[in-house]
Amino acid sequence: MADTGASRAEPPRHRVVVLALDGVIPFELGIPQRIFGRARDAAGRPFYEVVTCSVRPPGPVRTDADFTILVEHGPAALATADTVVVPASYELGPVYEEGRLTGELAVALAGIRPGTRLVSICTGGYVLAAAGFLDGRPATTHWASAAHFQRLFPNVKVDADVLFIDDGEVLTSAGVAAGVDLCLHLVRRDQGTAVANEVARLTVVPPHRDGGQAQYIQRPVPEPQLATTRSARAWALGRLDQPLRLRDMAAQEAMSVRTFTRRFREEVGISPGQWLTQQRVERARHLLEASDLSVDQVAREAGFGTAQSMRQHLQAALGVTPTTYRRTFRDVAAG
Repeated sequence: MADTGASRAEPPRHRVVVLALDGVIPFELGIPQRIFGRARDAAGRPFYEVVTCSVRPPGPVRTDADFTILVEHGPAALATADTVVVPASYELGPVYEEGRLTGELAVALAGIRPGTRLVSICTGGYVLAAAGFLDGRPATTHWASAAHFQRLFPNVKVDADVLFIDDGEVLTSAGVAAGVDLCLHLVRRDQGTAVANEVARLTVVPPHRDGGQAQYIQRPVPEPQLATTRSARAWALGRLDQPLRLRDMAAQEAMSVRTFTRRFREEVGISPGQWLTQQRVERARHLLEASDLSVDQVAREAGFGTAQSMRQHLQAALGVTPTTYRRTFRDVAAG
C-alpha cells in the first residue's frame, strides 16, 4: 500500500497568542516568543506556534519605548489560542486605575475559548483580574504593585513573595524577568525538564531560580551580606541521595542553626527543608525522564528513601505519581 504521508503528519503545535496592548513593555512582549519559540523536539520541530495580536485590527501598537510595533493579527486571534499571554503595559488606564476593562478590551477577551490557558506577566495580571479570571484564585504581580493590586481586586488572593503562581489553567508572574521563569515553567510542565533546560541554555538563563520576589525588594536598612548560604546549598546538592540534617548544612557555613535558617530564608525565600524537597523533586523528575532506573532506585538517588515517600512528594508538587510522570514525558520525548 502506498504511503500517503498521513502517518508522518506533524502533530498540531500548541498555539500561544500574546496580547500586545498600547504601552506594552518590549522586553516582556518578547519573552513568550523567546522561550516558547525555542522549545523543539529531538527532530528540531517546534512544539509551539507564537503569534502576537492587538485588541484592534492589525496595525501599529505603541510601546513604552521610543518606537511602535506593527502587529499583524487582530483580536480574532485570541479565539484560536491554546494559551493567551498578557504582558505588562504602562497604559492600562481604567484597568489599572479602576479595575475595569475598556470596551474594546472586553470584546477582545470575550472571544477567548473556555478552557484556554491564561498567563500574565507582571502587571498584565491587572487585565486578567479586571476580566474576572482571577476571582477566588491565588495570583501575583510585581512586588511594587502588589498592595495596589490587592486593594483594587479584593477577591484575588495576592502573594507578593513568589516569582510566579501556577493555578492550573490560570498562571501569573511577578515583575519583568519573572515572565521568563513562568514561561520556562510552562515549557517544563508541557514538554519536560530536558526541553526546558535546553531552552534555558539557549537563552542563557538558569532553568529554575530559587526563592521569590523578597530577595529583590530593597530594604530600608540592608543587612550586611558577608556570610551567605551558597556553599551549604552547593554541598547539599552534591549529596541529595544522603540524609541531610539542618545542623550539618549550617556547619558548612560555620553558623548556628538559628542564624543559618534565618539567613537561608532571606536569601532563598523559603526554608532549608522546603528547598531540599524542591531540589529532590527536580532530581527525581530528571531521573524519571532521562534514565531507566526503577522507581525505587530513583527514590533513593533523589534522597526520598522510599518509593512511597517520593510518590507523596511528587503528588503534592506535580499532581501525578512517578509512574504517570515518567509515562507522560517518555511519550513526549518519543513523539
